[in-house]
Amino acid sequence: MNTETIIIKTAHGEMQTFVAYPDFSPSPCILVLQEAFGVNDHIKDIAVRFAKEGYLAVAPELYYRTAPPGFSGNYEDFMALKPHFSQLTPENLKSDLDAVLDWIKTNPKSIPNRIASIGYCLGGWVSFLANSLYTFKAAISYYGSRIVQTSEEYSPKQNAPLLLVWAGKDRSVKQTHIAAISELLKSSGKNYVELVFSEAEHGFFCDARAAYHKTSAAQAWAITLAFLKEHL
Repeated sequence: MNTETIIIKTAHGEMQTFVAYPDFSPSPCILVLQEAFGVNDHIKDIAVRFAKEGYLAVAPELYYRTAPPGFSGNYEDFMALKPHFSQLTPENLKSDLDAVLDWIKTNPKSIPNRIASIGYCLGGWVSFLANSLYTFKAAISYYGSRIVQTSEEYSPKQNAPLLLVWAGKDRSVKQTHIAAISELLKSSGKNYVELVFSEAEHGFFCDARAAYHKTSAAQAWAITLAFLKEHL
């Protein structure tokens, strides 16, 4: 397994991207979409973990329009990130992801028709959005609270099988929200799996955050790998 940091040219500038390669290639690819705090050590660690499982993992720095390369936000100051995440409109994200997917599909180390997306927090919504735009093999969203505001538009457009991971103690996503999203997916005939970890808070998968919940994180990781093995 090895890693590198590359530059992907987008329609709006150069986007630094962290890539983790498995020992064997070509490999199926997973797009690892950042939390609101950037492509920090935690997101890079997730990419490395996926590479060790045999996936080519790609983590683009979505804040490249407003933040310097390698930007990492403070977990204790969420509002300081608003100038960055406010630029991540569906239109901008599609432009960025088009560029990332072009890079993946032309990389000889990837299997271009075997791509999945996974995202955490902000990235959980981006993964949900991306699954409405592209033909992936699978899409996974961890506590993507912004899905709540956009579910009516994007739930009927989900393409690949979808895994939704929620935190039962997430103050930004209530059980009524989860039920409403589930009903939209069900009524649209979508293939989805829904997990709610009752003892977990928003951000529970990140071992660098106070919300980290070891048991829930371990269970979520095992199910995530099983889901990818089934579909990717």
